[in-house]
Amino acid sequence: MNTIFAQSGDRCGWPQVILFDLDGTLIDSAPDIAAAVNRLLGEDGHEALSLDEVRSMIGNGVKKLVERAYVARHAALEGGALEETTDRMMAIYGDHLTVETVLLPGAAEILAAYHKARVKLGVVTNKPEAFTRTILDHFGLSEIIDVVVGGDTGPERKPAPDMLNHALAQTGFTASRALMVGDSPADIGAAKAAFMASVAVRGGYTNVPVEDLGADIVIDSLAELPAAIERLKQPA
Repeated sequence: MNTIFAQSGDRCGWPQVILFDLDGTLIDSAPDIAAAVNRLLGEDGHEALSLDEVRSMIGNGVKKLVERAYVARHAALEGGALEETTDRMMAIYGDHLTVETVLLPGAAEILAAYHKARVKLGVVTNKPEAFTRTILDHFGLSEIIDVVVGGDTGPERKPAPDMLNHALAQTGFTASRALMVGDSPADIGAAKAAFMASVAVRGGYTNVPVEDLGADIVIDSLAELPAAIERLKQPA
C-alpha cells in the first residue's frame, strides 16, 4: 500500500473510486447458483453437488463453473460440448438470479454511505453484465452504482487488470485514486496487476485462505471497510 501512495503522493480524499466484486463480496448468490448447477447436472443424469462444493467453484465466470462442476462428476467437458452446456447453464441461471440470493451484511449501507460521500462506485465481476444489472436492480442498487463491468463486457477477465482499468476509464480517475474490494484470488490479483490498493473480505468464495490473497487489508465484513480505509491512509 505504501508504494501506491508513494506513486500518487496524495492521501487527501482517497479513495475517489471504490470497485467491488459482486459474488461473495456484495451478495451471497451461491444458493441460486447451486440450484442452477444441480438442475443442469440432473438433466444430464449426474448427481447433485453440495452447496459448499458449488461455492468453492464460483469465481471465474459461468463457463469455468460449468467446467468444474462436470469435472467433479467425472464428466469433463471441452470444446463445443462445454460451450453448449454453458449456454444451457446461462438459460437456467438467468431464470433463477434472485430467488435465494441475498445482500451480504453491510453491503447496502456501505454503498449508500459512499455514494452520499460522492465516491464513484463500480461493480466489477466475472458474472455476465446483464445478470449483474438484473441483480443490482432487484436490490435497488443500480441508481447508486456508477459503472458495471461484467465478464462479457469485453475486457479480459480478472485476475487480469483489464476490467478494473476499463471501469476506471469510465470514472475518469487513475488506479492510485481507487480501491478494489473483493473476496477471491481473481479480485486481489486484478488489483495488484492494476497497481491498485485492495481490501479482501473474509467469508467469500475462495479456496485460498483470505490472509494469503495478498490484499493490503483483510476485513471480516463490509461494515469494517471505513476503518480499513482510514488505516490505509495512515502515513508509513
